[in-house]
Amino acid sequence: MAVVGVDTGGTFTDCICQGPDGGFLLVKLPSTPDNPARAVLEGLARLGNIADRVVHGSTVATNAILERKGAVTAFVATAGFEDTIAIGRQNRPELYDLTSRKPPCLVPEALRFGAPGRVSAEGALIEDLDEAAARELAARVAASGATSVAVCLLFSFLRPEHEKLLGRALAEAGLTVSLSHEILAEFREFERASTTVANAYVAPVMDAYLADLETGLDKRSALAVMQSSGGLATAATARREPVRTILSGPAGGVVAALSVGKAAGYDRLITFDMGGTSTDVSLLDGVPSLAMEAVVAGITVKSPMLDIHTVGAGGGSLACLDAGGALRVGPESAGAVPGPACYGRGEDLTVTDANLFLGRLAADHFLGGAMPLFPDRLPPLFAALAEKAGLTPVALAEGIVTVAEAAMERAIRVISVERGHDPADFALLSYGGAGGLHAVSLARLLGIGTVVVPGNPGLFSALGMLLADVIKDYSSTVMLASDRTDVVELAMLFAALEARAKADMAAEGFTPDRVVLERQCDMRYKGQSHELAVRFVADPFSAFHVRHESVYGFRHEDAVVEVVTLRLRARGRTDKPEFTPCEHLRADVPAAARLGARPLTWHGRELSAQWYDRERLVPGNRFDGPALVAEPSATTFVPPQAAATVDVYGNLVLDPGAD
Repeated sequence: MAVVGVDTGGTFTDCICQGPDGGFLLVKLPSTPDNPARAVLEGLARLGNIADRVVHGSTVATNAILERKGAVTAFVATAGFEDTIAIGRQNRPELYDLTSRKPPCLVPEALRFGAPGRVSAEGALIEDLDEAAARELAARVAASGATSVAVCLLFSFLRPEHEKLLGRALAEAGLTVSLSHEILAEFREFERASTTVANAYVAPVMDAYLADLETGLDKRSALAVMQSSGGLATAATARREPVRTILSGPAGGVVAALSVGKAAGYDRLITFDMGGTSTDVSLLDGVPSLAMEAVVAGITVKSPMLDIHTVGAGGGSLACLDAGGALRVGPESAGAVPGPACYGRGEDLTVTDANLFLGRLAADHFLGGAMPLFPDRLPPLFAALAEKAGLTPVALAEGIVTVAEAAMERAIRVISVERGHDPADFALLSYGGAGGLHAVSLARLLGIGTVVVPGNPGLFSALGMLLADVIKDYSSTVMLASDRTDVVELAMLFAALEARAKADMAAEGFTPDRVVLERQCDMRYKGQSHELAVRFVADPFSAFHVRHESVYGFRHEDAVVEVVTLRLRARGRTDKPEFTPCEHLRADVPAAARLGARPLTWHGRELSAQWYDRERLVPGNRFDGPALVAEPSATTFVPPQAAATVDVYGNLVLDPGAD
């Protein structure tokens, strides 16, 4: 069965498929922001429409929130709680900034509605909701002009009957409906409401996009979508619960990094994914790090997701001078249209332009020579901005690279140093179309001793789609204390979640031997406000004490531990490409791999750098910097004092050396 992985980014759309000989068929083409499906379908056509299954990482949900281009959404809450989503929590990211303002709520005040009926915190019925009241409320919501609606009633995760009744009435009124007990069956009203609203806001957009994509696909091609958690979901699930796809594309890269890193012998990795619009980083300490909550463009989303930190620094990040005359790079991006100035249409300088100007890109090797660049456009643009900045054009170009790398360094420190990890204990796995140009410099800044650049780095997130399993996550808030609950009782409570998981996986076509169930508990000391996730083991309470000490530096062995939420992850194992090591190594670089020497600028000096064709390098090859390695999807820069080796899997393993 031919499976094609597709990753849609802000600048490029990538398609990858394993061919019959074990190698990969690749297509990389500019994204089409006006209709992302168009680039996807064109990429599949270039592969010959061979896909039996298309596995897709999409930025549609993310962009709808970032650009505030979702559906006109209404919010229905228990009467008196209509403003929950606007009030939020008391936490403020800029506590001492007197001019700070919260981003506008996705649902304006006029589209927030109160529903009669009330359920207690114990799940008891206090006030009933009848069908007549539900229909009357649905009519008011439909008349408001909303096309999608989020319903979040108090404690509906314990007793969802009222939400179901409202859901039926709203659907009959012609609205797209998101119910909180289906999206997030957990306590904490604000997080549940905010997540449900985000789902309702992007659901019509994602539904229209996937419908458009499925219409254009070959009839035999099934469609799956990558979730933020690193697992696949059917297109139907992604339409219904698009909030689970907000980190869809970056999640693919982390999944691929875990597989490629383990095969190459690196269990502890910091992933560095630099694309055209942004840079995504994550820390893998043997397993992916999962987060249960994120803030996307000011909107709180609670859903299982890989712990990925994103900054607006990519190859297409725009360089400018701020009001004080200081050089700034990003977060604004040139995107796919008009793109960097060297693409031939844009007039503003980007990180990609700086790398080309400094000789770290070659116009005749970009995308394997398939996409022309226009370096002659750059000198007057750099001269004009350099004059304003009081710099030479070369100093300006190196400054753009330095500022961008500083932002990426800070991002890596957030997921490592700020969480108690020394970056020096990890290898840096670099991918994305622009990652290889900056990986060694970042490693030097962070004290990292090994950089790994996998094959086809510019399509690495698309490769992750081929390596992902089908994953479904389930949760249930239980609120049980350790002095009144034993492990046997907790184990029994997982039974209902496991029955749902097994039935859902069977419906997906997985036999029991291909299904793995992973149990987890959210736990806290009694009186604490937030929980820690702990694997459900023989003695979960002792495991919690150990976990609490590792995170916070102390434990209370005699304190009561509360089990707040049970979580179950069902993993349906898919067939995946295999990585086969090469048995024969060759130290000397083949003559055909040498593309000749060209000048580049490094720290203000012009040097001669050897260019290599990565597709002609073989395992065992070793060479020193300054050098550049060209391949269709990316270019890797090996600075002076650094060295590169090709390992048995074809990865470039770089020793950063000293600057």
